[in-house]
Amino acid sequence: MRFTEEQLERFASPISQTEDQKCKNAIGMVRDAMKKLDYTDDDKEIRTYLADTFSYALDLRQKYTNRKITLFVQGSYANKTNIPSESDVDVAVILESTFIGNYRSGFSADNYNFSSSTDTVSSLKDDVEKALKQHFNYSGVERCDKSIKVVGNTYRVDADVVPAYRYRDYSRDFSFNESNFVGGIEIRPDSGGRIINYPEQHIMSDNAKNKNTKYNFKKCVRIIKNMREIMEENGYIISTNISSFGLESLLWNVDVSEYIRYPNTLKLTLDEVIIFLKNNTSNYYEYMEANGIKMLFTDDLTKNSYITFVNDLSYFYEY
Repeated sequence: MRFTEEQLERFASPISQTEDQKCKNAIGMVRDAMKKLDYTDDDKEIRTYLADTFSYALDLRQKYTNRKITLFVQGSYANKTNIPSESDVDVAVILESTFIGNYRSGFSADNYNFSSSTDTVSSLKDDVEKALKQHFNYSGVERCDKSIKVVGNTYRVDADVVPAYRYRDYSRDFSFNESNFVGGIEIRPDSGGRIINYPEQHIMSDNAKNKNTKYNFKKCVRIIKNMREIMEENGYIISTNISSFGLESLLWNVDVSEYIRYPNTLKLTLDEVIIFLKNNTSNYYEYMEANGIKMLFTDDLTKNSYITFVNDLSYFYEY
């Protein structure tokens, strides 16, 4: 299928300022709901986490406890890599007054004189669910395994509200400095287990990659996300292992040089990106997530699904 430069420019376009406002409205919606449980923002404004993103944050505290939380817009909306069909905005509700620590072998929280807490993210999730249901009169709110879904309207987008612990990785700290950690979040699904993500690092590393590539990285991410949908419409079978975040991370691993060789022509730039991905499949096990911390592929099935997708994409794109 042949794509014109005009088509690619359209696919590459970021979401509008109207959708930006919907992101703020989504975080404001969670704030207003939590106020029903005596949380306060102390009249603070919703702040931008990083310039040139739609990542917003707001700190809340509960008046009659020591609990402190941060509301944080994460994911493709925050990174401005989403496309129109990706309608959900992810709002993390991060428990800051209690955290999960990871330490060097042989050491523990005791070495830092950290005290234990009985506060849990499961009780926070119960509170968030209760607050949202009360706020929306028990309509359009559904508790899911990892999140609480809120159905959107003309004022706000659909929201995935994700309660999580603050996660602190002290494994590279050798001086018992409580401020020397890599911060993330830890999600505890209702079904069990634990998921550690790094949304702040994701936003920072995405932005750095975008600037280093003369702003072609995020354009190519949006183009390929759109192409995945067009491929499905044209009969291609896309594995369920192929995720929005996975595609973004795959392109994050492409060398900067491929993005800047033809800085003024998206078609030629995308040619170079696809060729790079086709020629470097043997290196996929070295690829990192877009946060620069976690490995992108941990099993052959997922890695091979992306190899198949890249091969199909190159044929479909007909570069």
